[in-house]
Amino acid sequence: MNSRLTVVKIVLQIVQHGRNLPDAIAQYADKTDDNDRSLIQAMSYGVIRFYPRLIFISKQLITKPLKSKDQDVLILILTGLYQLSEMRIPNHAAVSETVKVTKALKKPWAKNLVNAVLRNYLRQAEVINLKIAANEEALYAHPTWLLKLIQKRWPEKEQWQNTLNNNNQNPPMTLRLNTRNISREDYIALLAQHEINATKGKYSTDAIYLEKPLQVSQLPLFNEGKVSVQDEAAQLAAILLNPQKSERILDACAAPGGKTLHLLERENTLDLLALDIEKHRLEKVQENLTRCQLNANLLAANAFTPDTWWDGQLFDRILLDAPCSATGVIRRHPDIKLLRQYDDIKNLTQDQAQILQALWPLLKPTGMLLYATCSVLPEENTLQIEHFLSQHENAKLIPIKTEWGLQQIAGKQILPGEDGMDGFYYALLQKN
Repeated sequence: MNSRLTVVKIVLQIVQHGRNLPDAIAQYADKTDDNDRSLIQAMSYGVIRFYPRLIFISKQLITKPLKSKDQDVLILILTGLYQLSEMRIPNHAAVSETVKVTKALKKPWAKNLVNAVLRNYLRQAEVINLKIAANEEALYAHPTWLLKLIQKRWPEKEQWQNTLNNNNQNPPMTLRLNTRNISREDYIALLAQHEINATKGKYSTDAIYLEKPLQVSQLPLFNEGKVSVQDEAAQLAAILLNPQKSERILDACAAPGGKTLHLLERENTLDLLALDIEKHRLEKVQENLTRCQLNANLLAANAFTPDTWWDGQLFDRILLDAPCSATGVIRRHPDIKLLRQYDDIKNLTQDQAQILQALWPLLKPTGMLLYATCSVLPEENTLQIEHFLSQHENAKLIPIKTEWGLQQIAGKQILPGEDGMDGFYYALLQKN
């Protein structure tokens, strides 16, 4: 299948049907070779990442709005504009290959339109760039509601600008090494033998940054379970929770299981229950446990209602990786810009409060609960924890004394791009 036609089909699934980007891409994975697969992924992620800006550009060039039944033609135009504005594809190739797709779409009438729009962009790029600079939604490539919300929550210009700009960057590929099996120095040396350049993470003793992303199948010792892919900020969860030998641990909302594995890699004697509401997502957790030769109890159940699954035995520690807006990981999941809506935030904060309320009684006296989100919004983070503390006299906030993150009234916030990390929030609570 033509690569650009595949991109159009993928983006349409996100825009029209609300499907997430990895699933939409995976649908075509076995129909394309490695070279095409890389191009399809780069263009699909790019079109979604810069969608608000590309729509703005298209409106400068299309005088008559396209009909809803011709949304595929609009997406094709956006794909062409992305190639011309952001990719290192020669202009003539980008235009001609994009125009060819109109035939595959069975819309030969669109050939002249697509060709004219793309060539007009090349002629008017300088003027259009000035218009982009004067329009915040286009300049920062974020929907207006999200842009304004981030500006309001992080009013210092450097903070909100960095957050928005970092959301539009390609994220680094970060590894989590099981350092019980091999040291970081030895593994980085092993990578060098395979001509893979890498450096140590700054805050997680298990983190390694690759100079260039690659397929996991190319990673030495990946199939043996000695190394996994996980952002350094996400690796801080297991370090902060600091599980001890033979403790009983609940990993609530566990899928896809990166933090589950990290807890067990740091202490493999744990009695760990990995909980997730979706059974099929736990299948991925089990795959990774098997690959890494680790064991946990997996349970498909609702964290909101412990009375339907809890056996009555208290937990020493609980990791609550709460459902959230994911506004801290937009650089990895740019489809969040299109899939998330403002009204979702209120619903998510209610869910977070409800899960906190439900799980707190399951914790032993003196036990620890780590609350985590990949959000940058205070209402999901410090304000959520402040409210919880005001309602629970037996909850004590444990200060997180680290070099990373911005100190909040409750907990610590990492903004996207800080030392290469994703945006994360952590708060550590102890039961009195």
